[in-house]
Amino acid sequence: MSEECNHVCEGCPSAGNCQSNPQNTKAQFRADLNPASRVDKVIGVVSGKGGVGKSMVTSLLAIAANKAGHTTAILDADITGPSIPRTFGLKEKAVGTENAIYPVTTSTGIQVMSINLLLDRENDPVVWRGPIIGETVKQFWSDVLWKDVNVMFIDMPPGTGDVPLTVYQSLPLDGIIIVTSPQELVSMIVGKAVKMAKMMNIPVLGIVENYSYLACPDCGKHISVFGESHIDEVAAHYELPVLAKLPIDPKLAAAVDAGKIEDAKLPDELSGALKTVEGLL
Repeated sequence: MSEECNHVCEGCPSAGNCQSNPQNTKAQFRADLNPASRVDKVIGVVSGKGGVGKSMVTSLLAIAANKAGHTTAILDADITGPSIPRTFGLKEKAVGTENAIYPVTTSTGIQVMSINLLLDRENDPVVWRGPIIGETVKQFWSDVLWKDVNVMFIDMPPGTGDVPLTVYQSLPLDGIIIVTSPQELVSMIVGKAVKMAKMMNIPVLGIVENYSYLACPDCGKHISVFGESHIDEVAAHYELPVLAKLPIDPKLAAAVDAGKIEDAKLPDELSGALKTVEGLL
């Protein structure tokens, strides 16, 4: 790296050898897939902050892809806040041999690996430092036997910290989907996720706005519970498509709480996001 490096790698004559270039560190840290596994496409589901329903969107995308006939998997990379097993009502623990760990399969055939499938009790906290968490995520990719997966969704922790960086550098992401909610902070939240993806040369497939509105059960009017949406102008600013504007659905929330999300009706508004996913397959 030059002493006068401005950390803009594009066009730099030293980019091929510079350790500050994310592309070089990506090759250095790439994790190998288990030789007995097959994963065709990998999509990260990210958010710039917590509380926007990212894990629910991950689950809905996986269910939609699975119903469309694609073999689907979820890698729960939110090690300190895993919610995927509870969402799908998974009680079985993951088991393994000397050669591989086996994912737990949901009632409709979605393959899942999460730290909560390895803990004795799901409410046991994971009090680990960043490097151990990062290595765990890499083990979920390398040590788990993923069987003939067409598309894997990675449920990432919120923000732009250690785990997203580990995933971006170590796993062969084909793109990310950014999840947000209607609020004044949306521009900053989306901006952080977009800029990190660009730094790592990861394609941004689009944005999903969750909790976009509540449809009145009597008249069908859309009620902006969390304020008016700004997602269209934010997406236009970053030249990204809005893949879906998902409503608040009390029935869907109840299904998640009961661990029966696969029995719930998928939002019609999810079709655009599914089409984008299928465009990669």
